[in-house]
Amino acid sequence: MSELKTSFTSADLAPITAALGAANRDFLAYYPGESNRRQPVHVVYGGGHLFKADSARKLGELALRSLNEHAPDAAALAGALEIEGDAEFVQKLYDRVVEKLGREPVEDFRLDYEDGYGNRLDAEEDGHAAQGAREVAKGFAAGTLPPFIGIRIKPMNEDLRVRATRTLDIFVTTLLAETGGRLPENFVITIPKVQIPEQVTAAVQLVEILEQKNGLAAGALKLELMLETPQSIIDRNGRLALPSMIAAAQGRCVAVHFGVYDYTASRNITAAYQGMSHAVCDFAREVMAISLAGTGIFLSDGATNILPVGSRETVQRAWLLAFRDTSHSLRMGIYEGWDLHPSQLIPRYAAVYAFFLGGLAAASLRLKAFVEKAALASLSGDVFDDAATGQGLLNFFLRGISCGAITEAEALATGLTLDEIRLRSFYKILVGRRG
Repeated sequence: MSELKTSFTSADLAPITAALGAANRDFLAYYPGESNRRQPVHVVYGGGHLFKADSARKLGELALRSLNEHAPDAAALAGALEIEGDAEFVQKLYDRVVEKLGREPVEDFRLDYEDGYGNRLDAEEDGHAAQGAREVAKGFAAGTLPPFIGIRIKPMNEDLRVRATRTLDIFVTTLLAETGGRLPENFVITIPKVQIPEQVTAAVQLVEILEQKNGLAAGALKLELMLETPQSIIDRNGRLALPSMIAAAQGRCVAVHFGVYDYTASRNITAAYQGMSHAVCDFAREVMAISLAGTGIFLSDGATNILPVGSRETVQRAWLLAFRDTSHSLRMGIYEGWDLHPSQLIPRYAAVYAFFLGGLAAASLRLKAFVEKAALASLSGDVFDDAATGQGLLNFFLRGISCGAITEAEALATGLTLDEIRLRSFYKILVGRRG
């Protein structure tokens, strides 16, 4: 067989290789790929003045009490949320919701010094900022904090930036003094109503000062950005606004949250029609999702603002709305949202678990067929999968396991071992199998 020849010499390729290599490295620096960090399925927002070291446990107890009162068995919950499935499916879902509420009822909590707190006298907010920090420190020492925690300060706009700065300083400084300079794992600072990159730049400069003054490593304090106005989706020059905000965060931004009600109000949607399911929200979500794709930064949806309080009928009606809102977000590829009331934990976990359990059998078959063919394109039933699908299927199981919807034993139906699943990388699994 004759040797294949090429027309290109090393000299021909050198400038092309150099230019393309530099461009590829620049691209990967901005788009490192989807994060394999755990993303919480929700964040509970509660007034910073109300938080206690054991708040997560107490919220779980309140949620279980509400479940027992308004849906004491699997059939009642399935009926209230209009969940389709046989008796075995709805019982499994119900049992796992109950187990979650007892074991880890809150995945993320944000001590709120903005909308959930209000505008108070400076001395009062000073005291509550220090009080909240001390309670977080107590929970940190006792091991009672949720896996993710943080604070939301007021906006960095002209009216409130001084107050926001003061609360941030008091909270972080008090917390570190109480903990001996240690931050709780997955601690984050949420900056609301971000409209221009300069507000992010200011927040970065503030946390840099706090790190230096408190002996923290550079970059230890992470940020979340909240987009709540049309100007934060498309800027005054007609460009997508989020990329410049992410750049201004200088690697500190770990998540972006969507403020549904401020956004719809800014779009002149009247109160009667404001809600998670409005079409203008889907537009904003998609722009945000596209802007964040491949950056490793998480996207979180907003909250259902109809709270489940009152009679059984009223509570179940609010549950159904929250269940539908959460299910809609999941179908759009948004795996996190807000909860404002302990009883909202019930439809939150019911929707998340129904999403993962409902897709478990099909995803298991597809991933098993794909792995067995060592990443060649495969056909599972009438679904064609190529290499790009492998990591997406693996991510389905990683998300389902981390929130408690899927057990590790159930994930073995994929043909993967637990050690392979824990690699969190489909590429690494295939390399390992090829030896």
